[in-house]
Amino acid sequence: MAKLELARKENVKGEVYVDESCIDCDTCRWMSPKIFQSVGDKSAVISQPQTEEGFQEAAQAAISCPTQSIGFRTRKGDMRRAMQDFPMEIDSHTDYGVYHLGFHARSSFGAASYFVRGPEGNVMVDCPRFHPVLARRLEALGGVQSILLTHQDDVADHEKWSAHFQAKRYIHVDENSKVSSLMEVQFEGLEKREILPDWQMLPVPGHTRGSLVYLYRDTFLFTGDHLAYSRDKKHLIAFKRACWYAWDEQIKSMEETSKLEFEWILPGHGTRYFNSSGMQEEMQKCLQWMRNQAKP
Repeated sequence: MAKLELARKENVKGEVYVDESCIDCDTCRWMSPKIFQSVGDKSAVISQPQTEEGFQEAAQAAISCPTQSIGFRTRKGDMRRAMQDFPMEIDSHTDYGVYHLGFHARSSFGAASYFVRGPEGNVMVDCPRFHPVLARRLEALGGVQSILLTHQDDVADHEKWSAHFQAKRYIHVDENSKVSSLMEVQFEGLEKREILPDWQMLPVPGHTRGSLVYLYRDTFLFTGDHLAYSRDKKHLIAFKRACWYAWDEQIKSMEETSKLEFEWILPGHGTRYFNSSGMQEEMQKCLQWMRNQAKP
């Protein structure tokens, strides 16, 4: 829990605060950018919420914070109520049933994870920290039958989630063997394939050797740490400073990613992005930017 005595001096005065345990993961900043921003080397409250909707948004960010570094001075009930907001539907204008799970895990450095309701089984993409409130919410939605893991960094409490729902876990065999050996399904090779009804998997070595992206109904691309939108750069990016395997390989993987048809990018880190008609153009901009980064 956040501690008021450790509240950052960079916060503007008011109800909501960030304390010094913040690890600068960006979760609160993309979830509630009008309230939280980077100040120094951590997040801080730059504008106090003025409406009930604003307090609700701040509380949702607090529940998602992997280090529980966001606190409320007096409105403790806001955070208890916000737990019931997850899983949070991403696109309520469609019948796809795709949700942000919240409850980000410190072991994944605050990576986002997702839940998809499907007629032939529900899917979790990457794992949040295990919390009984979230587990009960997912039980009410039919549980989880499959856990699709993009790479070894964002598995968090996968063992608890798998045991709770008796869910089958998927990962690439080229990930850390201490992780991959625990999984019920281990992909091999570099070919794209259908893995579940309405689901395709594409290997994208680069960030890690066994990184994967998952495509749902040719609309939602779950990208892990392979691809995201940058609010600062205003375009799609990969994370060169967090490329643990090979940047040249990630460029090749991004070329393959650009051949897919999709409208949503739902990353582990970075900001989600929607473009219903110009995604191919955005992907080409990303590729050119990546190639420029590779030049000496």
